[in-house]
Amino acid sequence: MLTFDDVLKEVGEFGKYQKWITLILSISGVTFSFLIVVVIFLGTPPKHRCKTPGSAELRERCGWSLEEEMNYTLPLDSSSSTSYSQCEKYNIDWNTTFVSCENPLLSIQNGTSDMPRTGCNDGWVFESSRSSIVIEYELVCKDAWMLDMSQASIETGFLVGAIITGYIADRFGRKVCLLISLFGVALTGIIVSFAPNYPLFLIFRILQGIFGRGISWLSVTTEIVGAKYRKVVAIITQSAFGVGIMLLPGIAYWIRSWKGLQIAASVPNFILLLYCCLIPESPRWLLSRKRNREAFKITQHMAEQNGKCLPANYNEMLLGENITGEISNPSILDLFRTPQMRKHTLILMYSWFTGAVVYLGLILRLGLQEDDVYFDVFIAGVVELPATFLSVIAVDRVGRRKPFILSNLMAGLFCVISIFISKEMYWLKSCLVTLGRFAITMSFSVLYLVNTELYPTSIRNLGVSVCSSLSDIGGIVTPFLLFRLGFIWSELPIIVFGVLALSCSGLLLLLPETRGMRLPETVEDVENISR
Repeated sequence: MLTFDDVLKEVGEFGKYQKWITLILSISGVTFSFLIVVVIFLGTPPKHRCKTPGSAELRERCGWSLEEEMNYTLPLDSSSSTSYSQCEKYNIDWNTTFVSCENPLLSIQNGTSDMPRTGCNDGWVFESSRSSIVIEYELVCKDAWMLDMSQASIETGFLVGAIITGYIADRFGRKVCLLISLFGVALTGIIVSFAPNYPLFLIFRILQGIFGRGISWLSVTTEIVGAKYRKVVAIITQSAFGVGIMLLPGIAYWIRSWKGLQIAASVPNFILLLYCCLIPESPRWLLSRKRNREAFKITQHMAEQNGKCLPANYNEMLLGENITGEISNPSILDLFRTPQMRKHTLILMYSWFTGAVVYLGLILRLGLQEDDVYFDVFIAGVVELPATFLSVIAVDRVGRRKPFILSNLMAGLFCVISIFISKEMYWLKSCLVTLGRFAITMSFSVLYLVNTELYPTSIRNLGVSVCSSLSDIGGIVTPFLLFRLGFIWSELPIIVFGVLALSCSGLLLLLPETRGMRLPETVEDVENISR
């Protein structure tokens, strides 16, 4: 029986038409990276200290320097003997307390050792050349955890959106889902920039994540190319994500306002609504919904653009691609009903969770080094490109399974080895961690490809969305995992990352090789893969 893959061989598996669609859809990969990474620049914690009413007037009257004023009004940090506390000040009302200009603390309770302290009840003074949500909503000291929540909010939205947008894509179409998602991300992103308070900021960040999940998985491109060219689509999509990460630091450097940066990262999604005129619906999806006439028109247009002709026996494909009986709507239970589907789903869910924790954890760890955030993010984008290219070369030469297993194995080994390197050899330790992130990036590139190839057309988007939702759970957990375990021992998070990646490589041995395999159309096709 003729299938859509057979027809693609006649009309072009990766012709001019598919290349054009892949190229323009990859632009949404750039804007999607903005959605994930922009929070680094929105919420960079600046140096800060307690605001002390009356101290500025006293400094002017006494002729103190700023350093002298801080010495008289702020205690030293409990963890340092050279820096001032960012969350405490001396409990003195400088507006009513009479003091001399010469060492005023000597006249109050015999010096600093007995001086009572209090929190920053009057607010903070921030030292920063750019605005941020930290300054806007005062997310410091006892409210510092709210900054972690702002980073986790987008992942929370992804988690909810994985189910919603996956269902919409499989029930109403890939194109409809993408257009709704682009409009939603743009609109909620602009609203975020005008949020008058932190709760509203958080709510609309979550909504951004819900809509954003529909942009992340572009099944249209995967479903209109031949099996051997799906890897090309993967490399272009992943490379676009890396390019977006590289571009964002430059944009953030020139736009110093967090509101302006948030708008700049959101508006391009409105422009991408032009996709309504530029991209087709997936013919595979149309056939799975028995919308044969629409599928025929799109396939015929594809053939014309590629300078090819439809095969004479095209109508046989309509029989081969459609299952006799009524159209069944996608259900999450379909992912677990049969043995092979259940095995694939559980392993892929764990792979997504592991990949997210290790990938995001190693990126967030860069922020702990207190280096230049612009340079760090740029390097993070640079690493994406060679890792993606190498993964595609690997899946082309040796298949999906071996690179998938080895990339997780190497990520785990590099993380574990790095904990035995002393801090004095910082360059070597840093290189090992970077290699670990390089390896886990390769794993992500292969993961999406494998996940797409192991599910039938009728529930492909739902399957990818449900499995990838574990990456969102991983993204929510990672900041707390990194900082809480790091408080106990700085190397403990790296050990956890290593163990997760190593255990994942073992589980991947149970997955089949999908290189050169036509995309499964039914659950029965998936069950027959191993056989």
